[in-house]
Amino acid sequence: MGFLLLFDLTNEQSLYNCREWMQLLREHAYCERPDVILVGNKSDLTSERQVPLSTATAMARELDVPYIETSAATGSNVSTAVDRLLDAVMKKVEASVTRPRVFGPGVDTVSLNKEPEKSKCAC
Repeated sequence: MGFLLLFDLTNEQSLYNCREWMQLLREHAYCERPDVILVGNKSDLTSERQVPLSTATAMARELDVPYIETSAATGSNVSTAVDRLLDAVMKKVEASVTRPRVFGPGVDTVSLNKEPEKSKCAC
């Protein structure tokens, strides 16, 4: 499971809202640790920018996620952000599919090749 957590580079408050959004993602996601990439959008609007790169990367470190800047208007880095997320999700999927199952105490197993026991009843 993966998410692109987007905020608006021209709106500083949208970056700080990411803390709450991240908490909601972690609470309601269907897996323990979903893949998330923090995405600062509107990188093309340099004169209107309110969130410096250093602040955005600090937030990414705080949230323990990668960071990338995009522009939906120009298409800059949009594919890169999606590709990074898909790569991370697919690595987890592949690891869960190829990982051998471990059997240990407390795990019941059933032999599919075992002959059924004959009835001891003389009916």
